Amino acid sequence: MQAIQYFGNKDLRYTTTKPIPQIVHPHDVKIRVTNCGICGSDLHEYLDGPIFFEGETNPITHKKKAGQCLGHELCGIIEEVGCDVEHTLKIGQHVVIEANGTCLERKFLQQLKDEQEDICGACAIGKYNCCKRINFYGLGFSDGGMAEYLVVTSSRVIPYDPKVIPDEIAALVEPLAVAWHGVRQSRVSEEPNPQALILGGGPIGLCTIFALKGHKVHDIVLSEPAAARRELAQSFGVRTFNPLDYNDEDEIGELLKMTKGGAGFTHVYDCCGNKATFNSMVKSLCAGGVGTNIAIWPHVPVDLYPMDLTLNELVITASMCYTKVDFELVIKAFEDGLIDPKEVGKLVSKRVQLKDGIEQGIMDLIHNKERYVKIFIHP
Repeated sequence: MQAIQYFGNKDLRYTTTKPIPQIVHPHDVKIRVTNCGICGSDLHEYLDGPIFFEGETNPITHKKKAGQCLGHELCGIIEEVGCDVEHTLKIGQHVVIEANGTCLERKFLQQLKDEQEDICGACAIGKYNCCKRINFYGLGFSDGGMAEYLVVTSSRVIPYDPKVIPDEIAALVEPLAVAWHGVRQSRVSEEPNPQALILGGGPIGLCTIFALKGHKVHDIVLSEPAAARRELAQSFGVRTFNPLDYNDEDEIGELLKMTKGGAGFTHVYDCCGNKATFNSMVKSLCAGGVGTNIAIWPHVPVDLYPMDLTLNELVITASMCYTKVDFELVIKAFEDGLIDPKEVGKLVSKRVQLKDGIEQGIMDLIHNKERYVKIFIHP
């Protein structure tokens, strides 16, 4: 079959000869891929990796990492199911994939006599998205969606109605689930009159707009230097702010002017992930506000003064990936009309065939990042 394989730093290869994956375990589901998004994590693996691909084999799947197919933002159609797959999953269903690969997968891969054998502490208490051995389908765990087919464990498969979520945008359920998990972590639904600030208008920042709408939050400001992304956010009905219009000293003051009584935002989401945005998150919160780090950083320190938190009783939290529940809630938000698929469709900047996915997809996104929000690859 066609596939884009990862072999190491700056070493991606398109092939037409990768074997079509087959059902091996009773909980396996074989999926024909219809669309796969290119994520920033894919670009980091190419430019700076191996990161998730570090090591020769995955300790849970025992699969070689070199030569795995990239791609964890995907949708497709079920082609075949194993003998123990849940009756709710049927051939012909349109599905998305929760791409986490964790200790809990050992159970489905029939590698455990005792379900608690060799399970990390996070997985043991149900926080499997914080698994100490976490990799992802398409990022070191097993083959991903930049291929014609993939096989995944049934617990990671979530059906959707293509009449509600068109196949052309369904792969965006994955980044929407990242944003949804971050918004859930912030407990924004407990605030009677939330005012939200999103720092960074990349794909996750823009998806956070929809996650907030799904939580019935509509007073939203997006801070983003790129004019095209601010214009896109404005088309979603949010106010925007250009941090480059102000020096560091004036930026926070101008942001506060956009809040009720200048008191600050009840919730701030850092979707950029650097020292400057972390500082802006802390400084722009109102008393009792909640700041949530959704961006995944390398080991970069920030300046944090505990009295900034104490004086205003601030809460600083963080969000790691997602769980299956987040996918289900995103799909329900579409079904309930809280997320508009036509608006979400504006996030897809370009579609390319799998055979052109490296040059016209991954490389184009690396060299012309400002032109695009999301590029889809399809077989």
